[in-house]
Amino acid sequence: MGMLYYGGTADPVQIEDRALAHLKVVIATKLRRNESFTLSWRHPEGHPRGRSTIWLHPSIPLRFVFDEPEPPPLRPEWIQAMATSANSSGGITLVPEFMLPPGVPLSAPS
Repeated sequence: MGMLYYGGTADPVQIEDRALAHLKVVIATKLRRNESFTLSWRHPEGHPRGRSTIWLHPSIPLRFVFDEPEPPPLRPEWIQAMATSANSSGGITLVPEFMLPPGVPLSAPS
């Protein structure tokens, strides 16, 4: 389970390593362009029910921590789906890879 540390909070957002690797690509691209956006997720099992949203901005410190030492293979369709949602008014809503929007091909990871 990977962790996303944002701002000065000591409590990270826990995200599965493979999802975090894909999310990192999208976040880094957006922030490199000086673009702000939101990221939303449902609280995982074992945590209080609900969902959270954070505003990602280039001036706020951000750190990605992965359990696995080697990066996983990235799936371009998942990155594109996240990038498309990042450009919407709702921002990125983190969903499992198998829950990609309709019309996104389910090719094997590359």
